[in-house]
Amino acid sequence: MSNTKLYNTASQPERCLLIGVALKTEKRWKVENNLEELASLAETAGAEVVAKIIQERPYLDPSLYIGKGKAEEIACYITYNDINLVVFDDELSPAQVKNLEEIFGIKVIDRSALILDIFAAHARTREARTQVELAQLNYYLPRLTRQWIHLSRQVGGIGTKGPGETQLETDRRLVRTRIAHLNKDLDKIKSHNETLRKRSKEQIKVALVGYTNVGKSTLMNALTDARTKVEDKLFATLDTTVRRLKIDEGCTVLLSDTVGFIRKIPHHLVASFQTTLAQTINADILLHVVDISSHMFSEQIKVVEGVLDELRIGSKTTLIIMNKVDRIDNPAIIEDIKKKYPKAILISAQKKIRIEKVKEKLFDLLQDKFFEVRISIKYNKAYLVEKIRALGEVLEQIYLDEEILLRFRILRENKSKLDNLLSNIKNEISEINHALDLNRQ
Repeated sequence: MSNTKLYNTASQPERCLLIGVALKTEKRWKVENNLEELASLAETAGAEVVAKIIQERPYLDPSLYIGKGKAEEIACYITYNDINLVVFDDELSPAQVKNLEEIFGIKVIDRSALILDIFAAHARTREARTQVELAQLNYYLPRLTRQWIHLSRQVGGIGTKGPGETQLETDRRLVRTRIAHLNKDLDKIKSHNETLRKRSKEQIKVALVGYTNVGKSTLMNALTDARTKVEDKLFATLDTTVRRLKIDEGCTVLLSDTVGFIRKIPHHLVASFQTTLAQTINADILLHVVDISSHMFSEQIKVVEGVLDELRIGSKTTLIIMNKVDRIDNPAIIEDIKKKYPKAILISAQKKIRIEKVKEKLFDLLQDKFFEVRISIKYNKAYLVEKIRALGEVLEQIYLDEEILLRFRILRENKSKLDNLLSNIKNEISEINHALDLNRQ
C-alpha cells in the first residue's frame, strides 16, 4: 500500500507540481505552452501551482514516463517544498501512476484526470452529472487495483471528485454495473432530448463552438441578453444554454452555447458528452469563436477543428468570430489576421464591438442555406402542413374560407424533397411560389 500523504482541500489548496516531457520530435515552446494551460486547469480545480518541470527525452519511459533519475530528483524536490499533488501533462498508464506514487509518496494524476475533476465540479444538470460520472468511471476502471486502496480513505482532493471518492473502493464488476446503469440513463436522456429536438426541428439552429475560455458565453449574452454565467476560467460553461436570437424581421434562430474544447481532451469525455454536444452536432450553422489575444489562437483553431472532425461535423457551414480584438494594440497583427482569415469577423463581445456585424453575416449565411416558399393548400390536403413542418420552419399560417395560406422557410438541400411532396398535387394547389424573400432589399 502506498504511503501517500492525504490532504483535505476544504481546509487548504493542494500544492501542485506540473510535469511535462519534451521529446526530440517536439518543440520545447509547445510543451511550455501546454504546461501554462495545465497550470490554468490546476488553478481552476483549486490547486496552488508551485512549479513546472520539463524533462527532455528521446523517448518516454514505459514504467515511469520520465527517467528514473529525474523521478528521484523530483521526489527530493517534493519533500523540500511540501508538494502534495503531481500532475502530468499527458495521460499516464495505471502502472506508471503506481510506480510514480511509490517514488514520490504523494498523489499522482494526469491531465485527463484533472479535466474530469473540473467537469465534476462544474456539472449542474442531471445530464451533465451523468455524463461526467460515466467518463470518470471509464477512465478509472483500468486503474482500480489493490494498490490504490488508499484512495478509499481519501477525504477529497483534485482528481478524486464524484466516483473518485466512492467507486474506487468497489471492484471492477460493480463499476461495470454502474457504467451499464449510466449508459441506460443517458439513453433515456438522449431519447427525451430527441423528442424535444423534433418539436424544434422547424427552427434554424446555430451553435457557438470554440476553445475553452474564448468568450462564447459573453458573445451569447451580447447577442441575446441571455445572462449566461461568465467567468475568466477554463470550462466556466458546461451545461448547454439555448436562447432565441432575432436576426432580422421574420428571421429568428435558436442559438446554443455549450462546453468549450481543449488540447488532449479525454476520449471518454468526448464520447460521454455526445448528448450535450448534440446541440452542436444538429446545428445548421456553427459560429467558431476564437480568442485572438492568445498567442496560441492558431493552435486552438486546429484543436477545435480536430474535435469537430471527431464529431463528424467538420464540414458544416462555419463562421469564424475573432473575439477580444480590443486587447490587440498592434495594427499590424490585426491586418495579418485579416489576410490569413479573410472571411472572419473581428469583434469584442465584452465591449459589444461589431456585434451587429455578426448578425448581418449570419443573415447572409442563412440566405445561402435557406429559401422561402409561399403556397395555398386546399383543406382536403391539409395533411401536407405537417409534412411541410418536417422539412422547414413555418413562418406564417393563415386559415381562409377554402384554403390555408402557408409561408415557410426551408433548407436548400430539402428542395428536392419539397418538390417530390408537391409534384403529384400541383393542380390542387392554387399557387406555388419559391420566393427568395431572405434577400435584402
